[in-house]
Amino acid sequence: MSTPPHRADQRRPDQPPPGGPRPEQAGGDQPGEPDPQRWRALAVCLLAGFMTLLDVTIVNVALPSIQRGIGASTAELSWVVTGYALAFGLVLVSAGRLGDDLGRRRMFLIALALFTLTSALAGLAPDGTWLVAARLLQGVAAGLLNPQVAGFIQQLFPGRERGKAFGLFGAVVGLSTAVGPLLGGLLLQWGGGAGGWRWVFYVNLPLGALALLLGLRLLPRDRPAATGGARKPLDAVGAVLLGGAVVSLMLPLVLSEHDPATAPWWLLAVSAALVAVFVPWERAAKRRHGHPLVDFALLRTRGYSTGVALGLVYFAGFTSIFFVLTLFLQQGHGYTPLQAGLALTTYSVGGATAAAIGGRLVGRHGRIVVVVGLALEAAGLIVVDLVLRGAPERIGLAIALPMLVAGIGNGLVIAPNQTLALHDVPPRQSGTAAGVLQTGQRIGSAVGISAAGAVFFAALGSGGWDHAITTSLLVTIGLILLALVVGLVDLVRGRRRVAEVEHVGSAA
Repeated sequence: MSTPPHRADQRRPDQPPPGGPRPEQAGGDQPGEPDPQRWRALAVCLLAGFMTLLDVTIVNVALPSIQRGIGASTAELSWVVTGYALAFGLVLVSAGRLGDDLGRRRMFLIALALFTLTSALAGLAPDGTWLVAARLLQGVAAGLLNPQVAGFIQQLFPGRERGKAFGLFGAVVGLSTAVGPLLGGLLLQWGGGAGGWRWVFYVNLPLGALALLLGLRLLPRDRPAATGGARKPLDAVGAVLLGGAVVSLMLPLVLSEHDPATAPWWLLAVSAALVAVFVPWERAAKRRHGHPLVDFALLRTRGYSTGVALGLVYFAGFTSIFFVLTLFLQQGHGYTPLQAGLALTTYSVGGATAAAIGGRLVGRHGRIVVVVGLALEAAGLIVVDLVLRGAPERIGLAIALPMLVAGIGNGLVIAPNQTLALHDVPPRQSGTAAGVLQTGQRIGSAVGISAAGAVFFAALGSGGWDHAITTSLLVTIGLILLALVVGLVDLVRGRRRVAEVEHVGSAA
């Protein structure tokens, strides 16, 4: 007897189905056959991803040394941080599309070589202008590289293996972001002198060279469909419109971290106008040639649209934690960069450990893993806020345990959310989908740091360092709770759909 159609798959809508890959998802030479070197290829991808995400935060602790070493102005120091973030976010979606169309391996190796070269240029900088230019190019290279990592995971890993692979990638995302201040402090202490800051960039050279050599050997060759056949049109106008919209949105946000009053807030209107042109342009491009920069059909996939929204809000809270705590510890309490990094170590350890586990759990339990992670992180940060209100003498020890709990929550959010978001995306569009997802994360980071920073400095002027940290932490907690609401709504909707399907099945 055949199985009734409505009973063929009774999994929860928020949970990936079991089983192997679709034919086009496999990474081997034959359709449906996984690449035997996929785990080694993943290690190369994770190493490259670690480098690019590490450079988001590692440079922050080196800014005073850079100013002393090459006499960089305050504005140039701002652009050393801002330029990287802007350039990174600018090219993500276009880079994902290029990887989908021209070949993921080709784009990965080109971007990795460019990132390694620009890291060397940044380390060699004789003045602030040179360093800013190198950081802009470095950010472009990072943005070209990152969507290829998620694209390779989609391409190479079938079924539940994909959750494990995304779990490891999530561990790298959390670890690289959190360990940046600690590693930066170690490198500054080891390098010493006026030029010690250069090692913050030089550390990428041996890592980049190793990743390039291994990538040439281990990454799967691009398929003929990606490099040959009918040439797909490049949506250059769409790329310019979206890139302009992203930069116009992010620029006032990142500049407001230092002085909200002088940030070019009028650019937000420009961003909205460019988006208003971009959307109909992409729809027209799909009608004309069927190959727009962003296919809005992706956003009609509930798991993907929820993942993008949740990731945007969550990264606003997640990344702002490090911004305000680093300011509080180093400027408010005289911690060295190394001491500040050590104070946040438990968060890094908890996040890296839980991410690897979360990638496995999401295949069986779906969105509930993300919801539990968000609840743990919110609870941990609430305790951190309460502890800091008591003005403890040994701050690092006092917040170690709640930061560990928050870090575990972080590990259960990033990788599982990415796994759920990209699960139903066809591998041929995985680079583009990853680019959109990561662009949302970059925008979220800029929004969160801007909001938490504005509250921090306003509270600092009226009530001192202790008041500033506890007040600004409420912003980060609020953002994470908002992400929790998004996750809960999706979870409830998913269970209602399951109940409806079961009701229809029983009635039949």
